[in-house]
Amino acid sequence: MMFSTQTYRSRRDTLQSNVPSGLILLMGNSEAPINFKDNTYPFRQDSTFLYYFGIAAPGLAALIDIDEDRTTIFGDEMTLDDIIWMGRLETLREKAEKAGVSDTRPANALAAILLEALQEGRPVHFLPPYHPTNCIRLAHLTGIAIEQLAESASVELIKAVVAQRSIKSAEEVAEIERAVNTSVDMHLTAMRMAKPGMTEQQLAAAVQHVAQQAGGTLAYPTILSVRGEVLHNHYHGNVLKEGDWVLNDSGAETAMGYAGDLTRTFPAGKTFTALQKEAYEVVLTALESATAALKPGVRYLDIHLHACRMLTDGLKALGLMRGDAEEAVAAGAHTLFFQCGTGHMMGLDVHDMEDLGEQHVGYTDTLRKDTSTFGLKSLRLGKELQAGYVLTVEPGLYFIPELMDRWKAEKRLAQFIDYQKVDAFRNFGGVRVEDDILITANGHRVLGKPLAKTVADIEEIRAGV
Repeated sequence: MMFSTQTYRSRRDTLQSNVPSGLILLMGNSEAPINFKDNTYPFRQDSTFLYYFGIAAPGLAALIDIDEDRTTIFGDEMTLDDIIWMGRLETLREKAEKAGVSDTRPANALAAILLEALQEGRPVHFLPPYHPTNCIRLAHLTGIAIEQLAESASVELIKAVVAQRSIKSAEEVAEIERAVNTSVDMHLTAMRMAKPGMTEQQLAAAVQHVAQQAGGTLAYPTILSVRGEVLHNHYHGNVLKEGDWVLNDSGAETAMGYAGDLTRTFPAGKTFTALQKEAYEVVLTALESATAALKPGVRYLDIHLHACRMLTDGLKALGLMRGDAEEAVAAGAHTLFFQCGTGHMMGLDVHDMEDLGEQHVGYTDTLRKDTSTFGLKSLRLGKELQAGYVLTVEPGLYFIPELMDRWKAEKRLAQFIDYQKVDAFRNFGGVRVEDDILITANGHRVLGKPLAKTVADIEEIRAGV
């Protein structure tokens, strides 16, 4: 599936106008073997290559000659052996024509063209590689050592791509919303079938089934666990029991590569315990308050700090924190319970363009990312919001015994934390609630079909299990 030919032509025209001269080299991904050459992982095209060309096939690269206004896609047509094993598929030339590219050449023709350009002193702009095969291939093509490729990547190209991909077009928003709607169905499936005695794996499998049944796949490995305090918990071996609650962070990716990313936390039984309900509503209040503040011109760093203050107010009501909320957040006391960022950009990647560097994607030349402060170093987005951004809002509370023990032993920020009461939460787990948001000209819009979020709405679903 692809957008219109004009969409890809227009995107490339905009990119060319924002890079002054030389050649733009965009690498597609290759297949990667699981345990032998012909048994490969499911193929996923590089997102920037998808954005500018829309072709989800392995082994491709593209060269945009800015000075000569010529675009070429390099790749190999199917051999007879390929046709015998895989059947006759659309040719590379046919795929390229759909992307508005008339010039296709064999994959091995790229090296000579790049070598000539480099010998002439022409700039060759490329993005920092992350796929191992592309790291090796780029090193051979450019003569740059693998360990120096990231620092040799073109900052001009990175900034041009980030500026363009950050603003989602109407057709992109529609595709993202399609992913979010499937993600809603995934979450409703988990809420409607979970019950004590089931394994996390059974729920995770059902969630994946919904994504694939809709014609896509998972946007990222599902986080579904009764151990919600483990932030990226991909273990699914626990058995649900009465009194547990289940954190489900899962999202669909459409056939065109656009992502959804939602989180809900719900009881394994029919109702939340009294304490779970209190903690859940602290997080829900932070989510709703932070979301309400979203609009163009607001820094997401300030949205994050606002969510942190709301969580701190709620933790004070639970008796776990004390003192002035603003002072506590400034000191980082809240990070005993909220260690990560409030959200991130989303689009063709669930963490959109993270391969291009968080400093370029989520921050600016004048707003540098804080890479040393606990809590802030995990905030992927801090810059001013613009209409067309798609992002997540996902506050949470995570009670991590090892972290609690260390802070208590050090008496860290004891003026803000009641460690005696914190001890009672050692086995409490974690809770997160997450929505996907489009920044509009005048504010924001929550994407996707409604998904149960209040305690009452979740318990209504759980009552029917």
